[in-house]
Amino acid sequence: MKEPNFTLIKGGRVIDPANGIDETADLLIGDGVIRAIGRPDIPAECKIINADGLIVAPGLVDMHVHLREPGYEYKETIAGGTRAAAAGGVTSIAAMPNTNPVTDDPSVVGYVLDKAKMGGVVNVFPIGAVTKGLNGKELTEIGLLIKAGCVAFSDDGKAIANSSVMRRALDYAKAFNALIIQHAEDPDLSKGCMNEGVTATRMGLAGIPAESESILVDRDIRLVELTGGRYHVAHLSTAGALNSVERAIQRNLPVSCEVAPHHFALTEEAVIGYNTDAKMAPPLRNENDRNAILEGLARGVVAAIATDHAPHDEDSKRVEFCCAANGVVGLETMLCVSLELVRDGVMSLSDCLGVMTYKPARLLGINRGTLSIGSPADVVLFDEKEKWTVDANELHGSTRNTAFHDRVVHGRVKRTIVAGRIVYKEGQ
Repeated sequence: MKEPNFTLIKGGRVIDPANGIDETADLLIGDGVIRAIGRPDIPAECKIINADGLIVAPGLVDMHVHLREPGYEYKETIAGGTRAAAAGGVTSIAAMPNTNPVTDDPSVVGYVLDKAKMGGVVNVFPIGAVTKGLNGKELTEIGLLIKAGCVAFSDDGKAIANSSVMRRALDYAKAFNALIIQHAEDPDLSKGCMNEGVTATRMGLAGIPAESESILVDRDIRLVELTGGRYHVAHLSTAGALNSVERAIQRNLPVSCEVAPHHFALTEEAVIGYNTDAKMAPPLRNENDRNAILEGLARGVVAAIATDHAPHDEDSKRVEFCCAANGVVGLETMLCVSLELVRDGVMSLSDCLGVMTYKPARLLGINRGTLSIGSPADVVLFDEKEKWTVDANELHGSTRNTAFHDRVVHGRVKRTIVAGRIVYKEGQ
């Protein structure tokens, strides 16, 4: 019989938002699961990790990641993307379906899971397409995709613009209690390349109005009322859309939203100089929208912080601004940028970790994001106070298109553990 494999993480500040734990304690891991928190007896031949001065928390859960494989391996691979996640303390990622082929068939889901098992170092949970080929017309076989391993459904990168299709998607998904995730940009109003406003005018760039997001969210919430289906707004970026989501939550509708660090830490001014690493969809907004998102985080309206991690090769970004691909990488800066919310008094540390751990896990219906006894031992150890400067050239993924290059941040990941196994150690 195989001997149990034990690790004791000793003397850290253990924070588990799901269970209301915030105390200096030891964490015992055995055979890949959480065994005890507190001052447990130390088993024989137990490996000791000294966590004095460190935060010990559940591994982060990012519910919005583009891994690019299959089809766009020149941008990123599942192996490379999961390495970047591990370096950022992210132990579970939900992979978006806009690959080639699209994740609209169980065979593609199986491919993603097999590649993650063979070459990945963190947990990968596929998100299936809502419509075949992301064409916004014919629904996928949601039931079969769930059986294959999908945890939610989205046409991310493209909005589900047709009202009839969205109604049928919400109705169909409701039978499986599945979550529909909307990329909320009205395509007829989103033909520009940055936020509409004074900055766009000064730069001579076509703008995208905030209403491109809020109009679609308002429509979708009406369809949620009609169908009762579960609905989630991806990378919400505007005050108007946030207000609509908050009103829907107050009426007990099954509506939720996520925000990305770049939308609460940056504004449209980051594109000045035609910085294509700050070009994304939805675009960076103005200070009023940024402040509205901060208030939504403080009030608990926002259910999750998610990166919308979108790797791009150099050739896709080093072109004229309006021709550049949309998207930024974010897995390695998710924690440190989000910790600015704590230092600025927007959220407590526990609440901040909560929207990056158990709350997105619950939305996806996965058993992650908690240090509950018996749960998978996915853990991150980090120094909340360590100061460092983001350097795009030192990122662990395959691409470097970060919007936070040269930003001074606090919060350094020291170790990342998945199922009891160390997958990242600082400096290695």
